[in-house]
Amino acid sequence: MSGILSPEESLRRAQDLVRSGLEMAALEHFAQAHDRAPEDPRIRSYYGWAVAMIEHRLERGVALCRSALRDGADQPEVYHNFARVLLANGRKSEGMKYIRRGLMVEPRNAALILEWRRLGVRRPPVLPFLHRRHPANRVMGRLRRVFVREFVLPPELQVEGSV
Repeated sequence: MSGILSPEESLRRAQDLVRSGLEMAALEHFAQAHDRAPEDPRIRSYYGWAVAMIEHRLERGVALCRSALRDGADQPEVYHNFARVLLANGRKSEGMKYIRRGLMVEPRNAALILEWRRLGVRRPPVLPFLHRRHPANRVMGRLRRVFVREFVLPPELQVEGSV
């Protein structure tokens, strides 16, 4: 095998390096993947994430992520990367908006669901005209949680005490 990696291989290597804590080396691989496939919105969004989070060039990272979102609105990873950039920079409500949009594209996307849960977002009361702590809302909220766990979420995404 030659020393030149495909864009997908560079992307995978960059993700492994980030998990290992080698961010500057990961940034090089994200840049290589982007240089070889600048038209790929998924790769562009990862590169935008890296530019914003590793290089701390927020505006450039946001611009890359927005561009990726325009071209790849059918890819949940694009929403997730953009949301992570926004959340890391204190823009929680905007980040949550993009997590919700990503979940509309792929409702069972594990990364988006975990990000949503990490934020601790509560569902609205089942009966919005009653207070959240009203006994009817509490009972119906528990029933909703059981229903979602049993009939909506696959077993690998179920976390005890959440949803």
